[in-house]
Amino acid sequence: MALPPEALPLTGIVVADFSRVLAGPLATMTLADLGARVIKIERPGEGDDTRHWGPPFSPTGSTYFESVNRNKESIELDLTTDADRAVAIAIASNADILVENFKPGGAGSLGLGYDELSVLNPGLIYASISGFGSGRGAELPGYDFIVQAVGGLMSITGDPEGPPMKVGVAVVDILTAKDATIGILAALQARNETGLGRRLEVNLLSSLQGALANQGQSHLGAGLTPRQMGNAHPSIAPYELLNCRDKPLALACGNDRQFVATLRVLGLESLLSDERFLTNSARVEHRAELVTALEGRLATRTASYWQTALTAVGVPAGQVGSIADGLELARALDLAPTIEVEGASGNPSGTQFRSPIRWTPAVTPRTAAPPALGEHNDSVRRWLASLPGGVTPRISSD
Repeated sequence: MALPPEALPLTGIVVADFSRVLAGPLATMTLADLGARVIKIERPGEGDDTRHWGPPFSPTGSTYFESVNRNKESIELDLTTDADRAVAIAIASNADILVENFKPGGAGSLGLGYDELSVLNPGLIYASISGFGSGRGAELPGYDFIVQAVGGLMSITGDPEGPPMKVGVAVVDILTAKDATIGILAALQARNETGLGRRLEVNLLSSLQGALANQGQSHLGAGLTPRQMGNAHPSIAPYELLNCRDKPLALACGNDRQFVATLRVLGLESLLSDERFLTNSARVEHRAELVTALEGRLATRTASYWQTALTAVGVPAGQVGSIADGLELARALDLAPTIEVEGASGNPSGTQFRSPIRWTPAVTPRTAAPPALGEHNDSVRRWLASLPGGVTPRISSD
């Protein structure tokens, strides 16, 4: 059935969310932002672990939990009991998508594995998220910080003279969430052709390795072992933080034209004929000398002055800002970075970063606040009871 142009693209799709913490919930929130109905199954009285992670807390709960759980419904189910497990199976049997991050094998022990559910619901798209896969790494606990450590990301992050550093947000969980979402959407497209669902697996270590990009390929293709370089780039110069009179400036010269423009703005035209700086490869080789020359001139003015002057000639440059500064910039650029979410009563419940996707023709974004634990216990059960036969496997035609 065709959707009206103003409808979100996943309107009519039902997601059974058996995940917790970050990677799974972010994937399912992305699907919810795209219009899917997401039913979050939570432990009675406890819920998702992140409901209790804090500080910080907003007036309505943990900001960690709230960051990845808007636009969802919450039902409390004790999966160790036959009655609640039957309800969980009923939800999965009537869903288009299921997302879980039980320990590998855990879902199957509850009758919620792909082999069991695909018999009841052949169109089910079943996404499993783990730390290190379902094979020999199945028993390893999968936490973002550990994967950043053992997967090599920390070895290339931080000051050359300092300790290895993690990224300031759980970036591996976020990458894994996006990989899971991509796989789910691809499986939905395949189901449109075949009518059949399938299982897909993603794990934190593989998602990290898939995102190492040029750093990973420098090892595979050139036999190098990348190391910490602070804010410098291993293959481009200048592409780092440079000190000005008052504070640092991020400068990113991705090509020779931008480098030449930089030298002209800085009044360093004499370097245009210096063989050490004629090509990017030469600049990388002589990075230390180049930085000394650039900072000698940058020190005569403020970072704000140089940012304005360089940006005017098409050179990417910017001062290091806080999250609040980034928000101010996005608003100044009319990017509308936030939305106001609404609680069950329809009253404003808080401000969140919106989905980064914008649509033409425009659609109305969903703005439901993250659910209270068990907020939809009754409504989800009523939905199940309203289905033909009470519990009927369903394949969406939307």
